Parts: sequence; C-alpha cells; structure tokens
Amino acid sequence: MRPSGRDLSEMRPVSIETGVTKHAEGSCMIRIGDTHVLCTATLEERVPPFLKGSGLGWVTAEYGMLPRSTTSRMRREAQAGKQGGRTVEIQRLIGRSLRAGVDRVALGERQITVDCDVIQADGGTRCASITGGWVALRLAVNKLMKAGDITSDPLVDPVAAVSCGLYAGQPVLDLDYPEDSDAGVDGNFIMTGSRKLIEVQMSAEGAVFSRDQMNQLLDLAEKGVGELVEAQKAATA
Repeated sequence: MRPSGRDLSEMRPVSIETGVTKHAEGSCMIRIGDTHVLCTATLEERVPPFLKGSGLGWVTAEYGMLPRSTTSRMRREAQAGKQGGRTVEIQRLIGRSLRAGVDRVALGERQITVDCDVIQADGGTRCASITGGWVALRLAVNKLMKAGDITSDPLVDPVAAVSCGLYAGQPVLDLDYPEDSDAGVDGNFIMTGSRKLIEVQMSAEGAVFSRDQMNQLLDLAEKGVGELVEAQKAATA
C-alpha cells in the first residue's frame, strides 16, 4: 500500500490554473497533489550574444524554491550569494526539456524565459515545473501568434514530465515526498506529447534494478505523461 492510498499506476490530482499573474505573457499555477509551482513566461525581443544574427530563438528557464515551500525554512539562495548545485541542475533541465519541443527557426530571434517558483513542495518539483512551464510557454507563444509576430507555431509538441520509482519493491507512478525519500529506485521521465523521450534520470537509491523493472517504469511514465498532456491541452484550449 502506498502512503497516500493510491494505486500503483495512479497520479496525484492534477490542476492547472492559467493567467494567474498580471504582467507575464504566459502564466499558470500547476498543482500536482501537494506540490504547487508558479510558472511564468517572459517574452524578450533579444537573444543571448552567441545567437545574435543566427535567426534562431531561445528558450531558457530559472527555478527556485520559496523558504517555506518545505517542512522547515530554507535559506534564500540570494542570502548565500549564489545558487546551489541542485538549483542550477534543475533549471538547466527545465530549459533544455522545453527547447526540445520548440522549432527555434519558427520562433525567430527572440527569447522566452520560463520562471518556475516552487510555492509548496511534496515531491516531483522539477517534473511539475517542466509540465507547468510548457503551459506558460504555450500561452506566451499564443500571444506572439495572435499579434502576428510569428506566422507558424514554433511549439511542435507538448512537453511534460513525471517521476516513477520502485517503492517497497513495487513500480509506482508519480512519487510524493514520503515515497521519494524512501524509494529504492527514483526516476524522472521527460517526454513529448507523442511519447518521444527527451531525458531520463534514473538512479538506484537503495537497491539495484533490472531491465524489466526499468521497462515497467517507462510504461508507467508514458501513462502519466499522457494524462499530463491532456491536462495541458485542456488548460490552454
């Protein structure tokens, strides 16, 4: 039995509320169980120096956790004077995951920055950030298209992410914090809406795993991503 009482292949409740901030070109609050992430997308008519004159657009991301998003207060990274290694790793993951679903030629020479701020954490914050980040990105691109600034849709496929792992020896979908902290194997799966893999992060936390078990987790991830993509489409319809 999972701590939450969910079936092995059952996601936590998912909700995506759009238009939650006044100024961002695209925004949403994604809630996956008790993990809540605010995602905003900002359009800028510029690109990083290494892309000037290339005709290519750029999508990047930043990620952060509020001090009381966790059970005890976290120190703000600004107080430390630098970002932690985990933060840097996650925001790079979000950026390259979202770029995998973008036609950067169609986007044109402009940048979209997706900010993901964790309001409350209960496992799977990077996956929720990627999933919600795509919604914010979709809304920002919709504004570009409505204004006639671009003529073809640069978002070729939705991008979503979900965690899966081995908990108490069983393959489970969408780990919450009690499962994540005690999982024998923990994995994050980032996929497109057409179920093409973008990135897989898997590690043996307490026990090694077999090829068959890895395939079971991939099957669960496909199911979970499918449900998340439907939620994304419903939110942006």
